[in-house]
Amino acid sequence: MSLDIKRPSINKTKKKTGFIVKMQLNNNNNNNRSGHNKTNLFFIFFRNYYRWVIWLFLSLYFFTSYFAGDQSSPSTTTTTSLLSNYQTSSSLPSRALIESSAILKPGGLFSGMKIYVYDLPARFNVDWVTASDRCASHLFAAEVAIHRALLSDSSVRTLDPEEADFFFVPVYVSCNFSTSNGFPSLSHARSLISSAVDFLSDSYPFWNRTRGSDHVFVASHDFGACFHAMEDIAIEEGIPEFMKNSIILQTFGVNYKHPCQEAEHVVIPPYIPPESVQRAIDRAPANGRRDIWAFFRGKMEVNPKNISGRFYSKGVRTAILKKYGGRRRFHLNRHRFAGYRSEIVRSLFCLCPLGWAPWSPRLVESAVLGCVPVVIADGIKLPFSETVRWSEISLTVAEKDVKNLRKILERVAATNLSVIQRNLREPAFKRALLYNVPMMEGDATWHILEALRRKLDRSYRRSSVLSQ
Repeated sequence: MSLDIKRPSINKTKKKTGFIVKMQLNNNNNNNRSGHNKTNLFFIFFRNYYRWVIWLFLSLYFFTSYFAGDQSSPSTTTTTSLLSNYQTSSSLPSRALIESSAILKPGGLFSGMKIYVYDLPARFNVDWVTASDRCASHLFAAEVAIHRALLSDSSVRTLDPEEADFFFVPVYVSCNFSTSNGFPSLSHARSLISSAVDFLSDSYPFWNRTRGSDHVFVASHDFGACFHAMEDIAIEEGIPEFMKNSIILQTFGVNYKHPCQEAEHVVIPPYIPPESVQRAIDRAPANGRRDIWAFFRGKMEVNPKNISGRFYSKGVRTAILKKYGGRRRFHLNRHRFAGYRSEIVRSLFCLCPLGWAPWSPRLVESAVLGCVPVVIADGIKLPFSETVRWSEISLTVAEKDVKNLRKILERVAATNLSVIQRNLREPAFKRALLYNVPMMEGDATWHILEALRRKLDRSYRRSSVLSQ
């Protein structure tokens, strides 16, 4: 076979450039001219239509690769820059797959983690909700929301305790509204939880075999499982001894050693009803204008020292009131207002100073409503700090720097306010701070489960399998 490449002659009527490729098949005896012509026709066809041929083969390749590949692998999506080490829809199955049997396999959703929810007598939970609607909607209601979310989720919950990695103990201790000021009383909390543990010890073998190390409680109160609103008393009484070996989901958290977090724990957000957030968003100004520069509504004592001799908010709120009360750019109000979330959605900066405890529901309310949270609580540990990059969506001001608060906010407003506001609009961040029933991918309960997944070394079931 020989290959001749010749430059074509120039046609004066039509000017074309290029090369004509001629294939000549030589036979020892004679030239097969008919075969030669067919070959020429093939290459002329390929030269004119090769793009379509390549496109056809590539399409067939990708089409067959899609069905031949691992169909349990989800498609890649954009992961928010505000969340780190967090599995979003790019690394997790779709909802349809979550509800399928595929997640029962090791390496599935949350590494195949399973949670057994105890069915306790109604006196430990349901009766409290029946007695008061507030039980499921006030700022301590995470204990109710998490319980309901777990009951509604078939992907993680198991009805067989023998295959459980963790055991959830649903005791509502924040629903005793017997105090004169309407705030929950925690005087019964220790005895109620102790009674629940006695019930579990007598009725099931699972608490006794690990002394509760794979059991999970919620303590969504001022100082967590210390169960008291006053820090000095909370520290003095400490965490009940029978809970110190368990995992506690608590709103209280600090970045230093504290007696009220001397147990394995996860810092969680306080409860804010998602429907109330949506109502505030729906009622926001249509033009999105935020006409309040710095906002705070809540308890602000002129004299922070109460009758017990304790200083409320360590005097921080009083310092804010005395320094900025009446200033044109500061909207400060000491009186309650049911529609205060409509003020948050109109504000640029929302002050979140400590109260009796470092944390406050304002932190969640301001963030999900797009107002920059200004955290004034030294040493506070914020919810899901392992995955949520709080530094990109909030400001932290030291308690001693309250006197310079206006200058600090002005500096931020002149530099990176627009960046923080853009970060606050990220849906994944808002979702991480709200509880939903049923649970939604990426919401607060989802993050709690992700935190528990990182504690699977406490699973008795898995350690038993490894030891065999």
